[in-house]
Amino acid sequence: MNKLLLEWRRLRSSDLARNAGWMFFGQGFSVVCQGVYFLFLARLLGSVQYGIFVGAVATVSILSQYSTLGMYSVFLRYVCPNPSNFARYWGNVIMANVFLGTTFVFLLGWGGPRIAHSFSAAMVVCLAISDCLFAQFTQAAGRVFQAFEMMKVTAALSLLTNLLRMVLAGTMLMVLHRTTASHWVVATLIISCVAALLAAVLVTRRFGLPVFSLRLLRDRLGEGFVFALSYSTGAIYNDIDKVMLGHFGLNAANGVYTMAYRIVDIGTMPFNSIQAAAFPRFFRLGVDGLNNTAGYAIRIIRHTVPIAVLCAAVMFLAAPIIPHLVEPGFAQSVEALRWLCLIPIFRALHISAGDALTASGDQRIRLGTQATVSVFNFCVNLYLIPHFGWRGAAWASLATDGLLVVLNWGAVLGLRSRTTVLSNSVVSSD
Repeated sequence: MNKLLLEWRRLRSSDLARNAGWMFFGQGFSVVCQGVYFLFLARLLGSVQYGIFVGAVATVSILSQYSTLGMYSVFLRYVCPNPSNFARYWGNVIMANVFLGTTFVFLLGWGGPRIAHSFSAAMVVCLAISDCLFAQFTQAAGRVFQAFEMMKVTAALSLLTNLLRMVLAGTMLMVLHRTTASHWVVATLIISCVAALLAAVLVTRRFGLPVFSLRLLRDRLGEGFVFALSYSTGAIYNDIDKVMLGHFGLNAANGVYTMAYRIVDIGTMPFNSIQAAAFPRFFRLGVDGLNNTAGYAIRIIRHTVPIAVLCAAVMFLAAPIIPHLVEPGFAQSVEALRWLCLIPIFRALHISAGDALTASGDQRIRLGTQATVSVFNFCVNLYLIPHFGWRGAAWASLATDGLLVVLNWGAVLGLRSRTTVLSNSVVSSD
């Protein structure tokens, strides 16, 4: 009993545990809202229209990762160790978001319908404004509070968006009973705009106004571009299968597969809370090199992997509930979820290793591993999706995340071993 009390006191005094608790608390409510939102949306759109919607979202998300040119990760790297840098680096985030986000809206409006004929230019433009401009800004604002370890505000911003989506989807379901993907994207645009405005007010009131410096933006472009490439490659290997399902006209299959994939995304929330709370500390430890961040990553996975295993087991056992919660058109999502339920375990492993590389200044190596698995995922899906539909996409996703575990940890352990050998050599020569 005394040991339990001591452990409880230790957890209460731990900043990491407290921040992870805030993230889990906020994301827990966010997941409830998100889960209800998915149920409402599935009933509101049906499997075919839902498939069209997620295909358009996946197309936009691949490019939207460049909308801030990785500047919010640059923000974390330079503001976490030195908070006085806030104003200039926050200004960098805003400038990159406005310039690039606006450019991508036009590019996606022109090119999106040419990738898949299932969705119109107007639909893609609405989604691009929502994702490339408003959603990216809200996400960046969350990173501001994350940098100062104010995780309850970060969690609240995430909760806000899902809460608004849930309320709106529920209202439309009660009033309209059924609608199209085109109508829903207009609703998401309104929600994203409201969330971005509130995020701007919160950041300004707490930390002050940004300072704009084109010279600083120019100096950090290269570093930010590497971060942006990493996020984009992550979006590619997560979303290219949905784009390809839409390209081949498999809209119903896309709806079935994406419903299961969204549940997997929700299932990663418990250990993502720990990852999010630990991320600023990775950057602080990264000042002294990879040895520190690698050791910290090993400590983190001791907490995240058991949670991921439990989540995978729950998803496998609870999968048959899906058709009863949404509609019979999503019956195949049961099998899809049982294929995909291993992904949280793979993510818990490769995210920790990737964060260790990022924080130690080895982001280019992480970019290389993610680019490799993105190419692998595209090539495998190019064969599997036309032959096996959503099952092929699920097999490719499992293989991709598994490969990323091997590559990220191989890079971390290899670099750590080489650093140790070099250090020993220096000591011996002295």
